[in-house]
Amino acid sequence: MDLNFTEAELAFRAEARRFFRTEVPDSIRTKLRDGEHLTKDDMVTSQRILNARGWATVNWPVEWGGQPWSPVEVYMYQDEMQLAYVPSPIAFNVSMVGAVIAQFGSEEQKHRFLPRAANADDFWCQGFSEPGSGSDLASLRTRAERRGGKYIVNGQKIWTTLAQYADWIFCLVRTDPAAKKQEGISFILIDMKTPGITIRPIVTIDGGREVNEVFFDDVEVPAENLVGQENKGWDYAKFLLGNERTGIARVGASKAKVARIKQLAAMERSDDRPLIEDPGFREKLAAVEVELKALEMTQLRVVSDERKRENKGRPNPASSILKLSGSMIQQRLTELVMEVVGPYMMPYQPPEEGQNESAFGPDYAAAAGPAYFNTRKVSIYGGSNEIQRNIIAKAILGL
Repeated sequence: MDLNFTEAELAFRAEARRFFRTEVPDSIRTKLRDGEHLTKDDMVTSQRILNARGWATVNWPVEWGGQPWSPVEVYMYQDEMQLAYVPSPIAFNVSMVGAVIAQFGSEEQKHRFLPRAANADDFWCQGFSEPGSGSDLASLRTRAERRGGKYIVNGQKIWTTLAQYADWIFCLVRTDPAAKKQEGISFILIDMKTPGITIRPIVTIDGGREVNEVFFDDVEVPAENLVGQENKGWDYAKFLLGNERTGIARVGASKAKVARIKQLAAMERSDDRPLIEDPGFREKLAAVEVELKALEMTQLRVVSDERKRENKGRPNPASSILKLSGSMIQQRLTELVMEVVGPYMMPYQPPEEGQNESAFGPDYAAAAGPAYFNTRKVSIYGGSNEIQRNIIAKAILGL
């Protein structure tokens, strides 16, 4: 790819930068910068601003709200959004279920679900992982039995992010228990208000409540909520996971984090000189920056290749490289933040309503500890890094 951008491309970047930094509220962007959890209202507000501009569903077909952008414009859009600390469009709505419905769904499903997903009128969550079926997702056991015009769903999903907010859940379910495990799985859409669904929160190590267990007890789902063909859900899941792994790279977000680390490390400290003057710290920071630049070049190649590939229904195995390297860089950056913040990384609990703020240390340190712990998960979700290494070995290296 030619990295000498044209005047039109540079103008597009400038417009994207202006839009993200002026149209999305500072209150939301500051939360994201400081590592605070966004509320449902924050995510919905941001998505609707993007959707009004036509920038919430850029990876969808043009007839359903996508953008006919070049690979460079896609890269610039993602980069500037993350550099401005603007929340990405809700992944479950846009890059996951929306992309699958746009690619494999019926015309009725597209008209029914896509506009509402784009505008966050419906909030979606993902029902893939199960106890004992995480990285080995094909071993899932949640069953959907066809009875006339409906499916009866029984089973359990786990680590279901933001299920407490969700109106709908897209699930992988086993519809043919006699088939080979990848060949008996279907992709189905379930209204979270359906009787028989129970949500149980899981408190994570950072004190958050973003993940949940979801139980299905004789849940009745209309047969028209099946996406594509019965027992072909594994193909649709691979397509979805390819989109998810590309987004997990988060190159722009990591570049913004590097800039923030430099800013905080340059601050005067009462007990010593600024940390940025320490050669050892600068060496570690520079090493991450070099890896981040290499990841950015890989991302450009993958995005460019995606636009040229004839069979877009199959994921690009190179997305596993982005997921693997991007997640490791994100984790290393939180480790550098930990060095900058030092003892202020001690556990912090937000005050109860009506109480005074009780953070230990400066404001910027309050969310640093929880962010460090929360980022441990990025090497697991979307397919663990060990699984990504297997994919790279088989699909890219041919081992």
